[in-house]
Amino acid sequence: MNTSIRARALRGTALTLAAATVLTACGGKDSSSGAKDTSSAAPAAAAVKDPLVATFDGGLYILDGETLALTETIGLSGFNRVNPAGDDDHVIVSTDSGFRVLNAAERTFSDIEYQGAKPGHVVRHAGRTVLFTDGTGEVNVFDPADLSGGEKPESRTYTSAEAHHGVAIELENGELLSTLGTEEKRTGALVLDKNNKEIKRAENCPGVHGEAAARNEAVAVGCEDGVLIYKDGEFTKAEAPDDYGRIGNQAGSDASPVILGDYKTDPDAELERPTRVSLIDTEKAKLSLVDLGTSYSFRSLARGPEGEALVLGTDGAIRVIDPASGEIEKKIPAVGEWQEPLDWQQARPTLFVRGHTAYVSEPGKKALHAIDLDTGKKITSVTLPKSTNELSGVIPGH
Repeated sequence: MNTSIRARALRGTALTLAAATVLTACGGKDSSSGAKDTSSAAPAAAAVKDPLVATFDGGLYILDGETLALTETIGLSGFNRVNPAGDDDHVIVSTDSGFRVLNAAERTFSDIEYQGAKPGHVVRHAGRTVLFTDGTGEVNVFDPADLSGGEKPESRTYTSAEAHHGVAIELENGELLSTLGTEEKRTGALVLDKNNKEIKRAENCPGVHGEAAARNEAVAVGCEDGVLIYKDGEFTKAEAPDDYGRIGNQAGSDASPVILGDYKTDPDAELERPTRVSLIDTEKAKLSLVDLGTSYSFRSLARGPEGEALVLGTDGAIRVIDPASGEIEKKIPAVGEWQEPLDWQQARPTLFVRGHTAYVSEPGKKALHAIDLDTGKKITSVTLPKSTNELSGVIPGH
């Protein structure tokens, strides 16, 4: 994903901001059934600046990206996930019934929805946003700028041969890379031309999961034995140093040819708490490992404005890693010590980066912090009515 975008960076004197007005969720039964979303603020309020969106058990919080002020609470039942839509205003919310488009700046859901069971990955790249619905295998590709009209954008669609937990990404030349698999087994990826005609295929990526794009449009998907890379029309494989070396979550940057990934080596673990991350050089198709000295979770990986590899450890610090050398350049205190829960849907500290600012949630304290990546200092913090789970926001101009 395109994480090197310089969004409007937060600057200013450190400030701790407690929510002056406690807003509580209402209308908890809301879903994609057409029920009207309820909120606790006046409908005529001004647009939210650079909004952030955090999920909690029962709904969504919308916060001002500069002050972290809680501006709206929206009731929404179920386990919900959030991702940037790719423009100034919108966030994609994965709900029980499909993808819904939230106008976070205006604090309301639009009428745009992509229905389907098990809505999964949302990918932004080259001015296009791609949705993959696991329960149907359907892929939808659209220009996020078209969301502003309030109607569903014209979309490119593709349906996988079989439904599976997958992901897809469209390149600048119109090629579409999409994963291969079934509900029981995932094996690799294929590439389609602009007319959805298959032009490349690779099935040497067992357990394929997740994606990231690096400089010069090198795209990587994770495997249980390394990473599959697609670049300049060809697939290559960066092999893991272990027989089982699973990479399932990645973070890329246009500023670097190196992709940051997690790294797990125990296929039988109920929950492996890894202490190493992977750095995948997409130019050399080589994989190296960095020992962090702490564990982390799948919500711990991000990239900085210059392509820095960022990892939020369970010791509470963000490690800033030079992706070229693998050197840990500094540690930025962010939250208190924490442990990853066994259930992946349970809350844990989450790292979201926009421009030069790292936003970090601290569910144990119902807190959210904004940190300047250049200085390592906290800009502002807020205490919320409830503990949050996922954290995201708008990332414009990709």
